[in-house]
Amino acid sequence: MPTGDLKRKLGRLIAIRVVISTVLLGTGTFAQITSPGSFPVDPFFILIGLTYALTAFYAATLRHVDRHRWLVDVQLAGDAIIVSAFIYFTGGITSFFSSLYVLPIIAAATVHQRRGGMLVATLSALLYGGVVLAQYFTAAGYLHDPWLASPSLPQRSVAQYTYLLNSFGFFAVALLSGSLAENVRSTGARLRQASSQIADLQALNQHVIDSLPSGLATTDNAGRILTFNRAAELITGQSFASVIGRQIGSVLQLPEDTIAALTADLGGSRGRRMEGLYLRAGQHIEIGLSAANLETPGGRTGYLFSFQDVTDFKKLERDARLQQRLAAVGEMAAGIAHEIRNPLASMSGSIQILRHELPLSAEQGQLMDIVLRESERLNTTIGSFLAYARPQRFAIERFDVRRPLNDAALLLRNSSEVHDGHIIDVNVPAGELWYDADEGQIKQIVWNLATNGLRAMPDGGRLQLNGTADTGSDGVVLTVRDEGVGIPPEELDSLFQPFHGRFVKGSGLGLAIVHRIVSDYNGEIHVSSQPGHGTTVAVHLPARVAVTT
Repeated sequence: MPTGDLKRKLGRLIAIRVVISTVLLGTGTFAQITSPGSFPVDPFFILIGLTYALTAFYAATLRHVDRHRWLVDVQLAGDAIIVSAFIYFTGGITSFFSSLYVLPIIAAATVHQRRGGMLVATLSALLYGGVVLAQYFTAAGYLHDPWLASPSLPQRSVAQYTYLLNSFGFFAVALLSGSLAENVRSTGARLRQASSQIADLQALNQHVIDSLPSGLATTDNAGRILTFNRAAELITGQSFASVIGRQIGSVLQLPEDTIAALTADLGGSRGRRMEGLYLRAGQHIEIGLSAANLETPGGRTGYLFSFQDVTDFKKLERDARLQQRLAAVGEMAAGIAHEIRNPLASMSGSIQILRHELPLSAEQGQLMDIVLRESERLNTTIGSFLAYARPQRFAIERFDVRRPLNDAALLLRNSSEVHDGHIIDVNVPAGELWYDADEGQIKQIVWNLATNGLRAMPDGGRLQLNGTADTGSDGVVLTVRDEGVGIPPEELDSLFQPFHGRFVKGSGLGLAIVHRIVSDYNGEIHVSSQPGHGTTVAVHLPARVAVTT
């Protein structure tokens, strides 16, 4: 038996012993007052006082029973001896206290089950038999004991019958109470096991509910919230304690008629779903909400609401639809651009021939030059658009990334867009910086970013081209930093959209082409800019991956 259970049982036994001793003390005092001399007063009260003293001793030694189990046996045997002493001083075979033997027997069966009850029953029968034998030996003159001497003892056959009947009662009580104690113990063990299993199941159920990524709330038939899982708290920003008992509509910021329409005509496993906006911490998020009946063995007891934060999903959905539309438009536009390019080339060539063969006035020559320049500009724009829209073929090879950086810097230093106020620096490692990619595409990334940075500094400034190894992904990082006009924060999100050029020169497709190439390599572009102080564009290209074609 666990020490905690044993101490609790002994504590109850001590309390019962105090109650019985007090009852005996009270009844003895009352009997002495109403019928003086009806029983020996001094031994009776001495035994009660001794019982109190032993009870105090038992209570003091209660904390030691886990190390000294014999203290339990001392208590049980002491009770049987005290009861025998009461019988000894109150008439032996004629004593009215013989039934008190039942108490230590039941106590022993409670503490030690059937075995303990039988042992105390045996001890009680022996002690009771010893008192009766001593009483009859005294009557026969073999012993001299004033407390056992009695002029009116029952016949020996009656005494034997009384003794046997009481002894049978002792053992019957021991068997019955022992069986009951064992049944209670086994039932308690099964109950504890069942309680533990139920607690484990409840804990598992709660863990499962709290681990759900979706918010889960249950309500009664009136729509008052009963449960609210952890995901629901995170989505709504409200704790379970603050929403318990409130209407689900007010918590989810939905009108009552909307909730009524959502929960109407729910039958069987059918559920209904809706979407709406939710204001959380001053920001609107989109929530997808579904409702179903909460069915129990007793019938429908309420409603089950499941909801999710679908803001990101909806954004991806909108982006996917936009990409589909853009892809369709781009495919069509690419075809149109290709058809325009051929006659444009013919027209440009014809005008060049006419420009040299016809006698033109100064104004006519100027007009033809304008036509030729605009044709060249339109042809450049169409070429850039086709480069952006057409699927690209990759020539993957291992090359030193320092080469396209140095080549771009050399070409820029000798371009017409650079004047004395421009400084172009290249920062690359001293050793080779190898990378597996299409070198032409990497050159295009560097060139487009560098020319944009140069155009952002019309009054001069420093342009830095950096190349480093990306230790986190075993790839490379290309960084272009300028000291130009910068980019307003509201324009950063649309920076890589086609035809979003911010300069007079250019087609508005340079950064869009950079974004497409980097996306093909599963890379990332990070832009940081401060208006009036310049812009930094960092391109992170991971190690060799399957390039999207």
